[in-house]
Amino acid sequence: MNQEYIRNFCIIAHVDHGKSTLADRLLEFTKTVNERELREQTLDMLDIERERGITIKAVCVQMQYQRDNGEQYTLHLIDTPGHADFSYEVSRALAACEGALLLVDATQGVQAQTLAHAYKAVAQGLEIIPVINKIDLPSADSEDTRRQIEDVLGLDASEAILASAKTGIGTKEILESIIQKVPHPKGNSEAPLRALIFDAKYDTYRGVVVYLRVVNGTLQKGQKILFISTGVKYEVDEVGIFTPNMRPKTSLSTGEVGYMICNIKNIKDTKIGDTVTDAIHPAEEPLPGYEHIKPVVFCGMYPAVSQDYDELRDALEKLALNDASFEYKPDSSDALGLGFRLGFLGLLHMEIIQERLEREFGLNLVMTMPNVAYKVLKTNGEEIIVQKASQMPPPSEIDVIEEPYIQADIICPVEYLSAVIDLCKKKRGIHVKVDYLDSKRCLAVYQLPLAEIVVDFYDKLKTCTRGYGSLDYTIIGYRPGDLVKLDILINNDIVDALSVIVHKDHALYMGRALASKLRKLIPRQQFEVAIQAAIAKRVIVRETIKPIRKDVLAKCYGGDITRKRKLLEKQKEGKKRMKQIGVVEVPQEAFMALLKVSEDTE
Repeated sequence: MNQEYIRNFCIIAHVDHGKSTLADRLLEFTKTVNERELREQTLDMLDIERERGITIKAVCVQMQYQRDNGEQYTLHLIDTPGHADFSYEVSRALAACEGALLLVDATQGVQAQTLAHAYKAVAQGLEIIPVINKIDLPSADSEDTRRQIEDVLGLDASEAILASAKTGIGTKEILESIIQKVPHPKGNSEAPLRALIFDAKYDTYRGVVVYLRVVNGTLQKGQKILFISTGVKYEVDEVGIFTPNMRPKTSLSTGEVGYMICNIKNIKDTKIGDTVTDAIHPAEEPLPGYEHIKPVVFCGMYPAVSQDYDELRDALEKLALNDASFEYKPDSSDALGLGFRLGFLGLLHMEIIQERLEREFGLNLVMTMPNVAYKVLKTNGEEIIVQKASQMPPPSEIDVIEEPYIQADIICPVEYLSAVIDLCKKKRGIHVKVDYLDSKRCLAVYQLPLAEIVVDFYDKLKTCTRGYGSLDYTIIGYRPGDLVKLDILINNDIVDALSVIVHKDHALYMGRALASKLRKLIPRQQFEVAIQAAIAKRVIVRETIKPIRKDVLAKCYGGDITRKRKLLEKQKEGKKRMKQIGVVEVPQEAFMALLKVSEDTE
């Protein structure tokens, strides 16, 4: 295939600005998918994506477009997610393209993720084509949106395409603009094979399906190939393209995006960002690949039934192949047994991973409270990273505890600025600046502890801005904080899975809220159960669950009082014995209680 007739591009935008709907129109216009198979958000393959109405996985599809002059072009489109938690999917998609359609909602203008994705595309050196979407809505303001693209993003929007992904307005103009502005792939078809792995998935019957972009050379069926980073060799069983379903071909030429199946059963042989080359005539250097992603939110994941540990490990291996942005390592807990410690890019990412494990692999899981990683400098000069409260050394050994900070860019209407400032202050935010983008909208920049925004900051921001606020953040490093470890004790036994690291000023409120929540969640026992919150063995909060009592005096009608006392004393002794040997079952809801702990107590 002639490289000059290939175009690789992706669609980037803020959440809900119409990426997947525009992809539907492009598929429809190029007749890649017939009308009978076309549905809303055709490229959202996962059930969870369709239910939530968000894109989670970047999806590739090949389209054929014929211009009016008869020229036939092959277009590779990658539809990307918009949410900040899936930004790693976007960065991988950008590396496989030469151009990007930057979609901006004409009713909402430039939002925080628009800004973040645009900067990433500029940094990768992509040709950016601004598209102003939803121009058919009554509240659309195309000219104001055009001005925002120029003022806020610094891009030339004089030729921005006006479109409506819902009605199909501007679809042909978008395709023509891609052909005219996006450069064709620059690879050398005569050079040794070099192909970049940008995604993969596990097929139960066929092994690992590798998604790749051929940069140099040609990939053919029956060819012997080498994975450069792992050094393993395989024979190619099948190559093909996405239309959007997998369609086999005899070969993939330079510049094409497709898939490869080699009957790979060992998942560890395949790494996202690795380079595939010819085993007989290998390339001298691998492709740059991707930067290593650093998780920011951590939690424990345990099987509800301990015998399912091996199944959970296999499921995590297979899912990590399809989502390279989460990490996992074996872990154990006194309360929950053997499990794994997982790292995510955000709370939504954590929810999606849990839901995919439960749906796709049929697992029943128990999750602990999410938290961030702290840096602890001990009195002996040693520095350790603490990913969960139970790893925290005793207070006497701690010199300084440092917590991760982020810089948050919040875009909101001017009338909600004071509510946003109050929210940031409540979350221990440090004011950096406020820029007025125009008479209606402003950009507030704050530095905040990551732990404060992990749980409910995004929800509260949406509430206080009536849904108009948008957030993007970047990690800026560690800073010292006045932090303490809050232990939860049930009948004088520490439940390590419920321990949490909090700011000293919030410890009492958090202890109170969590203890009262647990009192409602833990069922009553035959004996009295004490729930306590403690800092360094000093109890600061106590709640008591009263025992279930049998009325032992029901059969006594009058008579001597000593008989009644004797029965009550006997019951009291039994309760005392039960309390010593009794075990309190903590329900799964208790481990997610911290997520629901209301800040109204503050």
